[in-house]
Amino acid sequence: MTLRHPVERGGTQRGRFAQLAAKSSHFTSSPAFFVVCLALIAFFLTAHFAHLPLAWQLMAGDLMAAVTLLLLALLKNSELRAEHAIQRELDALAAALLESHEGRGGQAAEDLKKVIRLEEET
Repeated sequence: MTLRHPVERGGTQRGRFAQLAAKSSHFTSSPAFFVVCLALIAFFLTAHFAHLPLAWQLMAGDLMAAVTLLLLALLKNSELRAEHAIQRELDALAAALLESHEGRGGQAAEDLKKVIRLEEET
């Protein structure tokens, strides 16, 4: 277990967790996941209003809590990745502007081109 920023874990290649988080993010923003959530809410309401045994009501509530916690973790991971990508873009822009202002060419322009493509990977 590591406490480093998600983008700094595993070097330049994406690890299994990063790939899973990206796929999960795409799924949770899809209409299919919305339908799953509606079904979960319908199950919760049905269990409550139909006066099903307490075990069923607890299971429905526990499922909703579990989905909520997983979505919270996924949201935080996505937020940290986006924050890191924006910071890298700003750093590259600042370096390129400084080089341009000083009238010298350099590595900053190349870094800027790389960083602009970073959004596609995040």
